[in-house]
Amino acid sequence: MIPLSRRRFLTISAACAAFPAGAKPAPAAHWRGVALGAEASLRLEGLTDAQAAPIIAAVEAEMDRLENIFSLYRPQSELSRLNNAGHLSGPAPELLNVLSLCTALHDATNGAFDPTVQPLWSALASGASRDKIDAARRSVGWARVTVKADVIRLPQPGVSALTLNGIAQGAVTDRISTLLKGHGLQNVLVNMGEIAALGQRADGLSWQVGLAGPGGQVQKSIELRDRAVATSDARSFMLTSDQGHILNPTGGSHPAHIVSVSGPSAAIADGLSTALCALPKAGVETVLKSFPDARLEMHI
Repeated sequence: MIPLSRRRFLTISAACAAFPAGAKPAPAAHWRGVALGAEASLRLEGLTDAQAAPIIAAVEAEMDRLENIFSLYRPQSELSRLNNAGHLSGPAPELLNVLSLCTALHDATNGAFDPTVQPLWSALASGASRDKIDAARRSVGWARVTVKADVIRLPQPGVSALTLNGIAQGAVTDRISTLLKGHGLQNVLVNMGEIAALGQRADGLSWQVGLAGPGGQVQKSIELRDRAVATSDARSFMLTSDQGHILNPTGGSHPAHIVSVSGPSAAIADGLSTALCALPKAGVETVLKSFPDARLEMHI
């Protein structure tokens, strides 16, 4: 699992319709601001600033609402309140949906994907003593978390904590895509690190997405249409000299992969790319059998 990144750049490109080749350039509305703690931009092709204003306002409001659910940086977010109190009553449907997917990923990966890894991540990141790191490792255990429609409970209040940052950004990407589609934008590309592509480009072709490998160099280009893709790099940020920021709580060798996965939703692609970074390549196909609509696009 990875911490919510404040350095991601959100780019949304959307169009009302495809434009024929040679047609006069359509108007485009632009917005720049902050979303999920990162700089963000929005481009709406085929709309004037006046036409785009209510859509941009809706995107801003939805981003703020979702951050109030998933953010580890906002003290009053649902996730922060759950971690601080050890329980959360009346969780949002979006949180319950993500936790349900977490269970599927946890089961498919034999525990390699585990949202309760947050205390271990914090201990390693802070340079804690070996005893504290071992204690944090013992607190990990998704199976001990209680998730019900009316309440979520952690097994050790004050000790246990969740991070959803290996999956929540994908879920937010899906939600923003759906919101834009609901405003009549049928051709949408949302890039929040995780990428969701609806419809097609303005020229009628599929969206083209480059998959970055070591050093940020594009290793592969894929076409997307009504599909999402996510890339995770286990070594893009190091907690210790030999431990990247994506942890496998089940132990074993430290992961060092860069993995891209496409799927029917950005949340599934995000969760799988994160989890597969923590597994040897030999275990990838076994995991993907549990998600038949997902596809491994790159594994380095």
